[in-house]
Amino acid sequence: MLGRRHPLLTTLAAGALSVAVLTGCNASSSGGGGDAASGSGPNLILITPEPVGVNPFLQLAVDGVNKAAGDAGGKARVFESQDTTNIQQQMDAAVAEAPDVLTVVGFEFADSVAAAAAAHPDQKFLFVDACTTESFANVTCAVFREHEGVYLAGVEAGLLSTTGQVGAIVALDTPQIRRFSDPFGAGARSVRPDIGFTPLYVGGSSPFNDPARAKEQALALVAKNVDYVMAAAAAGNLGVFDAAKDGQFSAFGVDVNQCPDGGGHVVDNVIKEVDVVTADSIGKILAGSAGGLVSYGLKEQGVTLTGLQDDVASSQCLIAGHTDVIEQVKSVRDKIVSGEVTVDDPAQG
Repeated sequence: MLGRRHPLLTTLAAGALSVAVLTGCNASSSGGGGDAASGSGPNLILITPEPVGVNPFLQLAVDGVNKAAGDAGGKARVFESQDTTNIQQQMDAAVAEAPDVLTVVGFEFADSVAAAAAAHPDQKFLFVDACTTESFANVTCAVFREHEGVYLAGVEAGLLSTTGQVGAIVALDTPQIRRFSDPFGAGARSVRPDIGFTPLYVGGSSPFNDPARAKEQALALVAKNVDYVMAAAAAGNLGVFDAAKDGQFSAFGVDVNQCPDGGGHVVDNVIKEVDVVTADSIGKILAGSAGGLVSYGLKEQGVTLTGLQDDVASSQCLIAGHTDVIEQVKSVRDKIVSGEVTVDDPAQG
């Protein structure tokens, strides 16, 4: 089981190991750039599907690679793709470096990882938060059952709603991303069958980095009398939180504790322990255990809520003032862990 800890929104400078952040064409043209540290241990590379910026999910992946490199006395580098069209260029540059473990994060890498794994059978890959359709002996997949945590957030919304209407604003209308919308509605209806649920999807050319569009959609939900909103639009969450400041609704964040960013209008957060899982998975690969798929959910403590963590009282989350709701959610969590309650996975539908 993973050790539990409270992830914080971090910067690329955080941690004991400095990371050279390489962007787009610079990384490709320089063959990956200079070493980030002088350690004699393993060489680790992380490729992100877009600039890390203020994306907390990607920041946690950086932290995880940093920790793995630090634990092994090695070095880490980050290749930041500028957009999805740049991913293959970054993959080619990283593979040319022949790192001990090449980590990628995000479903956008499915095709490029499959092609690279087949062409370079000696290169070990860690694929975080998604997996290739075909299995490869040199590809380890670490995925999350985030829908379990989203369901618990929906339970909270159902118990707290006074209007009888809840909603979600997520990046894309795809089975994988609907893990952040559909289970929210299901969780709310599990405790309040008559509750209404409206999901909206950011879409467009920058679905994970469009706060303005996300804010517009949040205001559209207000017009539908929605008083609790699941926000899973990466950087777009900031737009949702900005819309919440008029006090007409409260939001739920993702990946890290976003309550301090929400101006007192964030209820709770669906936490994916990306840093812990990434570091844990890299460590296992370096120890000789490569290949296969490992799923992390509530049972494995790879997914949780801020409201279920020990330091919820200092989290600035609204759920801290609803201890009765927390106790009910703990009961539902335990039933999911035991198998008494099963949360449908939209990605498996």
